[in-house]
Amino acid sequence: MALRLSTGLRNLMLGGQATVTAITTGSDASIELNITGGDDTITRDAGSWITDGFVAGDIIKVTGCTTAANDTALTDLRIKTVAALTLTFDGAVINTDEALAAAGVICAAKGGCLKDIFRNGILYIYTGSQPATADTAASGTNVVKITDSSGAWVAGAEANGLEFGDYSAGTLSKCADQTWSGVGIGGGGTAGWFRLCANATDAGALSTTLPRIDGSIGTSGANLNMSSTTIVDDATYTIDTFTLTLPLQYGS
Repeated sequence: MALRLSTGLRNLMLGGQATVTAITTGSDASIELNITGGDDTITRDAGSWITDGFVAGDIIKVTGCTTAANDTALTDLRIKTVAALTLTFDGAVINTDEALAAAGVICAAKGGCLKDIFRNGILYIYTGSQPATADTAASGTNVVKITDSSGAWVAGAEANGLEFGDYSAGTLSKCADQTWSGVGIGGGGTAGWFRLCANATDAGALSTTLPRIDGSIGTSGANLNMSSTTIVDDATYTIDTFTLTLPLQYGS
């Protein structure tokens, strides 16, 4: 009943770096940094944050502000929501209202941490015994695909992918704002193990590059505990708790 990490995941955790995914400059549109009294925003009057590639959950960095404190405050800050003309953040994060200078730059990045590696991922539940490693091809029958609110999921797309919340005390848990659920498929059976996959295409074959986490399923004492491991077609199954914990130490 071991939680098993794939070689691809371990390599990413050891050496992965964040990737810049979007860049906008002050010369592209009239951009305003706004203190709202709630969740602060960065707005524009033309163009689109979405078209430029900004996505909720990305980390941004702002440079070239007239107020130096805004450059400092708006570094390594996660985007809460994205609309065409508005980036919204969680709470009061902007130091001073201002228009971004033409030479100012806003860029977004993602990747490098476990939370980002599995962003918009999917969790598969299989029958049978857990494979020897997470690199090994999946075995058994896939009887449930866990997504956000049982929605349709496509590799490479954001829709209905699973998200993790903020880390705390060495743990990372499912996003509290999501419902992790799926509908029974494949003729049903007894759930025996799961595989958490990232947003990349993963057909379940042998791989030493794809990030995966495998674990056991049971009614108690397993990596993922369910009230019943009996899966039937068309029934909905919900995962209320899913937490990954980094060990405090290895060995004695």
